[in-house]
Amino acid sequence: MAGRSVTVHHHAYDAVIVGAGGAGLRAAIEVAGKCRAVVISKLYPTRSHTGAAQGGMCAALANVEEDSWEWHAFDTVKGGDYLVDQPAAEIMCREAVDAVIELERFGLPFNRTPEGRIDQRRFGGHTRNHGEAPVKRACYAADRTGLMILQTLYQQCLARGVDFHDEFQVLDIAFGADGEVTGLVAYEQATGDLHVYSCKAALFATGGFGRVFKVSSNAHTLTGDGPAVLLRRGLPLEDMEFFQFHPTGIYKLGILLSEAARGEGGILRNGDGERFMERYAPTVKDLAPRDMISRAMVTEIRAGRGGGEGGDFLHLDLTHLPPEQIDEKLPDITDFVRTYLGIEPKTSLIPVQPTAHYAMGGIPTNVEAEVVRDARGTVVPGLYAAGECACVSVHGANRLGTNSLLDIVVFGRRGGARMAEYVASGGGAGGAAPPVEGIEDETLAAIERLKSSTGAERVADVRAALQEEMTDKAAVFRTEESLAHAQSAIAALRDRYRDVCIDDKGGTYNYDLTEALELEFLLDLSEALVVAARARTESRGGHTRDDYPKRDDANWLKHSLVRREGGPTGRLEIDYKPVVGGKYQPMERKY
Repeated sequence: MAGRSVTVHHHAYDAVIVGAGGAGLRAAIEVAGKCRAVVISKLYPTRSHTGAAQGGMCAALANVEEDSWEWHAFDTVKGGDYLVDQPAAEIMCREAVDAVIELERFGLPFNRTPEGRIDQRRFGGHTRNHGEAPVKRACYAADRTGLMILQTLYQQCLARGVDFHDEFQVLDIAFGADGEVTGLVAYEQATGDLHVYSCKAALFATGGFGRVFKVSSNAHTLTGDGPAVLLRRGLPLEDMEFFQFHPTGIYKLGILLSEAARGEGGILRNGDGERFMERYAPTVKDLAPRDMISRAMVTEIRAGRGGGEGGDFLHLDLTHLPPEQIDEKLPDITDFVRTYLGIEPKTSLIPVQPTAHYAMGGIPTNVEAEVVRDARGTVVPGLYAAGECACVSVHGANRLGTNSLLDIVVFGRRGGARMAEYVASGGGAGGAAPPVEGIEDETLAAIERLKSSTGAERVADVRAALQEEMTDKAAVFRTEESLAHAQSAIAALRDRYRDVCIDDKGGTYNYDLTEALELEFLLDLSEALVVAARARTESRGGHTRDDYPKRDDANWLKHSLVRREGGPTGRLEIDYKPVVGGKYQPMERKY
């Protein structure tokens, strides 16, 4: 367009799905052939982070041991420290069996029992008979289950002729006079052009935001684009204070070593060689929920029982397992150890530390994946979210292992189905999506500001400072003092961000530019996390306060809703809504 250094293209679709991980692909399968839809992904779909999930997808198939979906629901509620909305958890656990069988029929190569059934193994926090003992519930494909799900769903999308716009990054959204979705703005990485999508419905499936922390299992692309875009446009984010740290990340790198290693019999040991989890969770030991194990690990390190010269890591021990079991069940993670640490996991202990892994909070939705705008559950017409970027809430204050792959399939399907119904019923304006004008202006201005800046700051320096601050002050353990310090530091980093300069002024795969845009997303989400964490004066699940060490059901059995008032640069305000209960009453979490 005249006077602009960036070309703007316009498209019209009934439905747009943002993100091509498991949730986005499952939604795309549901809308395929029912309306004119497109999947926008900032990565080639099979590079999405679902492919990094290793250990399994849980369902009470009872192929190996007695099990039931009610036991699974109980474990989910208890594992989430009773912040789980129980009707949502019941839906997920009840639909899990059909979801796994559907994936099998799509062609997913699950491991098999000698009888030919889908094999299952143990995973942290999953028990039989309401906590009596561990149960084998995780369905798996070696230690690359997420990759197999991703490949399988992508193949099904291709078979159905789903339209993909790969390496397009959504940066803004527009709403109509009645609050309905009208369009999206995306940046095309190959050309530097902007694309405006007029649409009647949009589903966000953009994944998590673990890159706010220094040591994370999350890919560098997980910068919380979806939640950050909606936060800027006045929608709330739910339960942002709850972030899960996976116990077994490769020391200093954060690369995930799946819980499957402990499901197969691996043991966590401190620097003295002690199996320390026997003291913290005497029944399930190394298969306790992740929040409990990560706190135990940090406690061991604080007490001087860490390993190495710095005493800042612990060990994962696989040396007692049969080599053939390791080769068959854990091929990928043992290769990671050999590649990144240069040690042989069959004969040596593996240095590990907690790694930022999963956001329990995100875009608030109901059980149909419809985004809601307030504590009353008012639906935003035409807007949906599923997967890690969403908060149903089936994970509460702490997600159980293998429930994430289940979540993306169950609620990706539900969101896609409801979106197709909305479009078919004449959602939005009815007929073709009307063109929207000018919604790209703010994005164009942000791009031009970054390209023309002569500031002294670098994106990498500001991002590193943010990650260091969040890791030191808002990770496994928190206090009012640490969180206040983090909040002040984030404000100072925002000032530094305004002085950021990028070297690449071009349009072709300008990662200098996209990383600068993503850094602002990370700053927004870090602030939301810290503000919500300061307000919650209790310890629950993935939110542990040294100054408030007890869970406080009388005052805090409720979800937080953080909203930015007064536009994209306004102040964050907090509201709350009650947890939706059920038959499982809050009790002390013992394992």
